[in-house]
Amino acid sequence: MTSFTVGPLTRTDLVRYQGASGDFNPIHHDEEFARAAGMKAPLSLGMLQAGLMATWATDRYGAQNVRSFRVRFAAQVFPGDTVTCDGTLVRRYTAEDGSPLLDLELTCTTQDGTVAVYGWATFAADLAASDGDAA
Repeated sequence: MTSFTVGPLTRTDLVRYQGASGDFNPIHHDEEFARAAGMKAPLSLGMLQAGLMATWATDRYGAQNVRSFRVRFAAQVFPGDTVTCDGTLVRRYTAEDGSPLLDLELTCTTQDGTVAVYGWATFAADLAASDGDAA
């Protein structure tokens, strides 16, 4: 499966995500506030990028199959940035209960190649159906 690209992100995208998440910190929408905090502009909510990464993974392996998902925020994303989410299948194995599992390493990068968010996920999956996946 190919990567998943979104953008360029707009201030409206950030505000919509703020409304959905309930995080109304003005650093994400107020130009003056963001600049006073040392930012070049209001910055995107890291969870927006994490959600986009989760979309890439669940589109591929199914939301019902998520067993774990974690992220580490690494760089800021601003309006005007385009982000690309991708992942790599790093491990196929069988859990103690006999169920097949897949471990993924995920990234969300900006247009200049900066990794904004790293992610790791485990999915329950049919190993036969995922044969040949390079993720």
